[in-house]
Amino acid sequence: MNIPSKVHLIDVGPRDGLQNEKQPVPAAVKIELVHRLQAAGLKEIEVTSYVSPKWVPQMADNHEVMSGITRHAGVRYSVLTPNLKGFEAALLDRPDEIVVFGAASEAFSQKNINCSIAESIERFAPVVAAAQAAGIAVRGAMSCTVGCPYEGEIAPERVDYLAGLMKGIGVERVDVADTIGVGTPHKVQAAIEATLKHFPIDQVSGHFHDTYGQALSNTLAALELGVWNFQSSVAGLGGCPYAKGATGNVATEDVVYLLHGMGIETGIDLDALVDAGQFISEQLGRQTNSRVARALLAKRQG
Repeated sequence: MNIPSKVHLIDVGPRDGLQNEKQPVPAAVKIELVHRLQAAGLKEIEVTSYVSPKWVPQMADNHEVMSGITRHAGVRYSVLTPNLKGFEAALLDRPDEIVVFGAASEAFSQKNINCSIAESIERFAPVVAAAQAAGIAVRGAMSCTVGCPYEGEIAPERVDYLAGLMKGIGVERVDVADTIGVGTPHKVQAAIEATLKHFPIDQVSGHFHDTYGQALSNTLAALELGVWNFQSSVAGLGGCPYAKGATGNVATEDVVYLLHGMGIETGIDLDALVDAGQFISEQLGRQTNSRVARALLAKRQG
């Protein structure tokens, strides 16, 4: 095992965590959430996406949010851009990194964006080229790397194929995502090993959902392979609309507690992070999905 001594966390709560909320979340609340996350020590935050308001109305305030953030030196602010039009809109707000995406499942790709995996990546080629010309980093989100709501289990060979396509268009680093939270440690390790055929360990991150309560186990499995970049969502915000009962992304608070308990540095203040999660949970009118946060909040009150 090659467990890293330090881990870098990317909080995707403001974008991936909030995008499916049915009730509008004010831009001021999103901005405050980003400010609280960076104050807690997060050095990378996925802020918003530049998609059509018709399809994702929750992200219609992308410009207001990005322009309202007080940026901290050393913090990377990323945004999702689904096409060249979205990238051109994002460019005005000066993101540090854009995120493009693709699925390891042909069925998922066809049902959600009406094209094959290869066609979806080909569509992103000009977006990646435009970003690189503008000096903006590019990350590739690889969804459904261990399971798909339509196909079931996904073979590592499909992940290998997708990672190769991502590399081919110039994507600089990739996320190995268990989008619907069905993965278990050995399956996650197989998906990561397939990805490592195309990207070095420093350019691979884990992104795990906790639908079946396996996200922390899968995080540990990735750590055992030397992965030191992970994505998580404050308060466990989010969920996959294609997986009934999905509880969302693994909570950043839970991942930080695990890592600190293993003696792994994160640079994150857990108490401040819990406060950030409590803030957004209260704004949404519900309890945090983080078990660690609930335990620590109860301890404070007791």
